[in-house]
Order: sequence, then C-alpha cells, then structure tokens
Amino acid sequence: MADLYAIMAWDGPGGMAARAEHRAAHFAHIETIIDKIAIAGPLYDDDGGFAGSLVVVHAGSRAEAEAILKSDPYHAGGVWARWDIHRFLGAAGDWVGGKTW
Repeated sequence: MADLYAIMAWDGPGGMAARAEHRAAHFAHIETIIDKIAIAGPLYDDDGGFAGSLVVVHAGSRAEAEAILKSDPYHAGGVWARWDIHRFLGAAGDWVGGKTW
C-alpha cells in the first residue's frame, strides 16, 4: 500500500496570473489523478491572495510524489517556485475519525 506524502508548493512571482492561465488544464489534470489525491487545495496569504498549494498524495516513494507534482500544469506553467515534500501520517482529527492511537 502506498504511503501519504504532503506536498507544500509555494507560488512564485507572477503566480496569480500563471494560476489563471493554467487553471483549466490544472483542474483537468487533477481529474485524471484524483485516485492518488487524499486532499488538495490552495493556500492563502493574510491578504486573501494565493500563497501556494497543499496536496497530500498516495505514493510509493518521495520520488513518485515529486513526479505527481511535476506532472501538474501548474508546475510546467511556472505557478510554483519551490516546494517541500514529506512523508505524512494522518494521526488525529476529524478526517481520520478522531485519533489513531
């Protein structure tokens, strides 16, 4: 079974315009990989603008999680300037039904 990987991808300069330009392709792409996504959505800055994206994916390795990120039109379109990827364990909260211990 695949592990979960949390990807935090941070928008670069011009990210807002790049998002608008590539949004339709991004959404179409997400629909093709929806079975690999545990949760995904935009991150906002304090002013309500886009800061980046959080995507938690099912992947067999960090390299596979990075390949998922790099296959996204937002990556090719220059929306994201940098990203962090870490193996993730959902241990507590309403999304995991309370706690896992």
